Amino acid sequence: MKDRFFIESLDHEFLRLHERSCELIEKTPENKLYWHPDNHVFPYNSCGECILRSAGAVEQTFGGITTRLWDDPFEWTLPESLPTKKDILDYLNEVEQTRKKGFLLFNSDEDLKKQIPAPQKLRPIFAVLLDTLLRAQNFQSRAKAILHLLSKSFNKP
Repeated sequence: MKDRFFIESLDHEFLRLHERSCELIEKTPENKLYWHPDNHVFPYNSCGECILRSAGAVEQTFGGITTRLWDDPFEWTLPESLPTKKDILDYLNEVEQTRKKGFLLFNSDEDLKKQIPAPQKLRPIFAVLLDTLLRAQNFQSRAKAILHLLSKSFNKP
C-alpha cells in the first residue's frame, strides 16, 4: 500500500480552504463584496479581492503543476471580471476542480519530493504546495478580518 498521509492531509487542507472561501463570500453582502475599510489596516483590499487573491494563488500553483504554465490569474480575477457573489463562487469552483485534477497526479507521498520549476527555480512539490496553502490562508484570513469589520460597521447604533 502506498503512503499517502501527506497527500491526503494537504488535500484536506486545500478543500477546507475552498469551503471557507465559499462561506465567506456567501456571508458577504452582495453590495459589499468590494467594500474597502476606512482605515489603514487594510488599505488596499476588500473581502472579495482577498478571496480572489487566495483562490488565484491556488489556481496559479495547480496550473503550474498540471500544465507547467505559471500564469498569474490577476487579470481575469479583477472585480470588474467577477462583480457578483455568483461569479466569485463559480470561479472558486473552477479553481477547486483544477486543484482536484492536480491532486490526481500524486500517487504517493514520494511524488511530493519531486522537483518542479515553480516557476523559475526547481523546488520540491511539497514545498510549493505548502507555500501556496500558507499564502492562500493569509489572504483568506484578511478577508475574514475585513468581513468582521464590515459586520461591525453594520451593527453600529
